[in-house]
Amino acid sequence: MKTTLEIQDALLLRAKRLAKRSGKPLRALVEEGLQLVLARPVQPSKSYEPPDRSVGDPTAVNPLENWSWQDLRDEIYGGLERK
Repeated sequence: MKTTLEIQDALLLRAKRLAKRSGKPLRALVEEGLQLVLARPVQPSKSYEPPDRSVGDPTAVNPLENWSWQDLRDEIYGGLERK
């Protein structure tokens, strides 16, 4: 099967030199490299866990828990008039 690959110029140059020295066509060298990579066991990727950026004591009482929405809005906007 034919396909088109985009390969860094420097890497392609090195591969062509190796192919010439080894007497193999570039296609055979690429196939051999793919076979080596595909034969390796797959390492499961770790799922990303964001760092804990918590502040304060998680067991402390939340001082905003008993505030009304109006009180919270006033606190957030600092007395700015809404339009």
